[in-house]
Amino acid sequence: MNAWLCENPVGVEALVWKELPTPEPAAGQVRVAIKAASLNFPDLLIIQNKYQMKPPLPFVPGTEFAGVVEAVGEGVKGLKAGDAVAAFAGTGGFGSHACIPAALAMPLPPGFAFEDAAAFICTYATSHHALLDRAALQPGETVLILGAAGGVGTAAIQIAKAAGAKVIAAASSDEKCARCREIGADATINYASGNLREELKTLTEGKGPDVIYDPVGGDLAEPAFRSIAWRGRYLVVGFAQGEIPALPLNLALLKGASLVGVFWGEFARREPRRNAEMLGQLAQWYGQGKIKPVLDQVLPLAQLPQAFARMASRQVVGKVVLTNP
Repeated sequence: MNAWLCENPVGVEALVWKELPTPEPAAGQVRVAIKAASLNFPDLLIIQNKYQMKPPLPFVPGTEFAGVVEAVGEGVKGLKAGDAVAAFAGTGGFGSHACIPAALAMPLPPGFAFEDAAAFICTYATSHHALLDRAALQPGETVLILGAAGGVGTAAIQIAKAAGAKVIAAASSDEKCARCREIGADATINYASGNLREELKTLTEGKGPDVIYDPVGGDLAEPAFRSIAWRGRYLVVGFAQGEIPALPLNLALLKGASLVGVFWGEFARREPRRNAEMLGQLAQWYGQGKIKPVLDQVLPLAQLPQAFARMASRQVVGKVVLTNP
């Protein structure tokens, strides 16, 4: 097999394309011939040694991928060679093969494209868990999505619309805002050039958004939280801007609002049955055409450094996907 190997986690420049022995699945594992893998923000943090999970060296990065089961280890039930699967495994995706616990493999229904499947689990599971489980989003409510043109943002737009909500998408350029409208946003705010609070006041007739979905953090958090509606729910999804904001907690008191943490990975670990049910519903929605990953670019796996450069440019709309021949 071939893979991008991280032997020294100092950044993209230290990754090396190498030929490695093809692994054999241990008990409870399956070996997947990887057809496509997607780029997630944690992939960059892991190879910079900045993520909470620090794999033993050396390791093959790549948290999320899709492919075909090639071999199954002892004790594996429900999967066999030839099955199409997707996985969010933490590492291993930026190569031609990976051995993963069978429990992490999501069987793909017929017609689920590998490029879409590779960009599916993390963003859609995070957004579904956030909006429908943690925020209990109701039809007719208004959702503000920060960083709306990114992977989780574009998934959140689609899921909120499927739930019957009004969506205000906030992004950093007019081009990104236009793309958000194309995939279903009812209104958009360019927070790089406009005043977030004033535009929210206008778009919600002074009421404010019922739910705020925030994967960005940084200096957007406080003005967004100050705009929240009575009994609003502020979803803390991530900190893509890099800075963890310190919010004045009196705002929660004054608005009767809730600060709600969203950690899909821990939810999946602690509540595997509910997670499996959620993924099943998402796969059904994909089949019905209600949701579909927004792919910014599809590149050969050999162009992983270029894919990271594209991510660093902050021009990505949706997700970058890498494919094996």
